[in-house]
Amino acid sequence: MSFYIGREASKLWKRICAETITEINLLLENWKYLLAGLVCQYIHGLAARGVHYLHRPGPTLQDIGFMILPELGQDKAYISETLFTFIFVSFVLWTFHPFILKSRKIYTVLIWCRVLAFLVASQLLRIVTFYSTQLPGPNYHCREGSKLATLPRPDIPRGVLYGCGDLIFSSHMIFTLVFVRTYQKYGIRRSIKQVAWLLAIVQSLLIVASRKHYTVDVVVAWYTVNLVVFFVDKKLAELPDRSIVAATLLPLSTKDKDGRTKEENHKLLNGNSGDPADRRQRTQVNGKIMEDVNTIHHPDSAMNGA
Repeated sequence: MSFYIGREASKLWKRICAETITEINLLLENWKYLLAGLVCQYIHGLAARGVHYLHRPGPTLQDIGFMILPELGQDKAYISETLFTFIFVSFVLWTFHPFILKSRKIYTVLIWCRVLAFLVASQLLRIVTFYSTQLPGPNYHCREGSKLATLPRPDIPRGVLYGCGDLIFSSHMIFTLVFVRTYQKYGIRRSIKQVAWLLAIVQSLLIVASRKHYTVDVVVAWYTVNLVVFFVDKKLAELPDRSIVAATLLPLSTKDKDGRTKEENHKLLNGNSGDPADRRQRTQVNGKIMEDVNTIHHPDSAMNGA
């Protein structure tokens, strides 16, 4: 038993080392795209921070989602954040599964280049929208009477945790939908795909029930992010499918070779070659099968009635 565990551990370590070398080579080729994506994440955070200074608290706007969904309250506002954290961590772990699992379809570096491209395009649209019009925030710390509703001076820790004014459209839904759509295309388990879409719907409802966003923020995110991912994905080069590459590189098994040999011999015995291009029209004369190209009709024989 200990020998088996040691052998499997050795295989796992070799797999991790081989995958690390592959990913490092890809990182050296694509580090500029990853760095640009991370810089844009920082810029998006600064933009959300800046709009907080412009935010002016006011009465909560009328919202159909607020009428339908019961309010969770401040003591249960953590539920939506917990679900979002679960989705985020699960996706990050999935992107690193090629280092451990044998069945791998993606490269970690390349998938993150693609994900960051989706995020950056969506976040640029988000910055334009929430700077165009500032709505009174529905969240508890953004309402009238809250000390965090406005920012009289720079306060980075509070600004990061308790943002106001960056409403249309939801940043949580940007990340959630980008992650779900990415797994929808590159994931291999159908059940997980279905659960992922279900969690995205639940996340949408929890955001509204927690009064972190208006319903319009979530609705706009659903069609905007999906359209952005669709069009950006069309512009980007398709990722190489590792499962197909591995299948083409694998040699034929002995069973496949024997089956193919028997099939070719059977065709040769019946007078048919394995090449479809060599299937020529044949005619039957006096009980004998002759090919059209070898059948010669002499005019003399035709005159003699032959």
